[in-house]
Amino acid sequence: MKDRVSLTVNGVSHTLEVEPRTLLVYAIREILNLTGTHIGCDTSSCGACTVLMNGKAVKSCTVLALQADGAEIITVEGLASDSELHPIQEGFKEEHGLQCGFCTPGMMMVSCDILETEEKLDEDKVRKLLKGNLCRCTGYQNIVKAILYAKEKSAVTK
Repeated sequence: MKDRVSLTVNGVSHTLEVEPRTLLVYAIREILNLTGTHIGCDTSSCGACTVLMNGKAVKSCTVLALQADGAEIITVEGLASDSELHPIQEGFKEEHGLQCGFCTPGMMMVSCDILETEEKLDEDKVRKLLKGNLCRCTGYQNIVKAILYAKEKSAVTK
């Protein structure tokens, strides 16, 4: 038995037929073929699957596709507009915020939420706000720099 779910993903409306147990991360990756959202741990520990749902960062391995019915979803593929990088993408590029790249999509998506919700950021605050996303390669230093870069860039362009 399948149910219908309507989602807007990266600005495009979709109606999907999903089994009730289908996780949002699988709907995004396997049905919509948007593979930038990574599956890391399937337990919500790592954050590699983080997307924005109605503007808030969520771990898509903890959300049923049916729970996202009617939602606006942004994945890492939806960050850039035209040929212009999103400030967080530019920050990761300029500050070398990735190493192996596995955690990068989830880090970028949680960073977008941080950039939207936090007025003032410093290194300690960014580190605390990243607590739900794991990186096994970088030691976080350049990820933190990338977020602070993007915050500064966003402030300048507003």
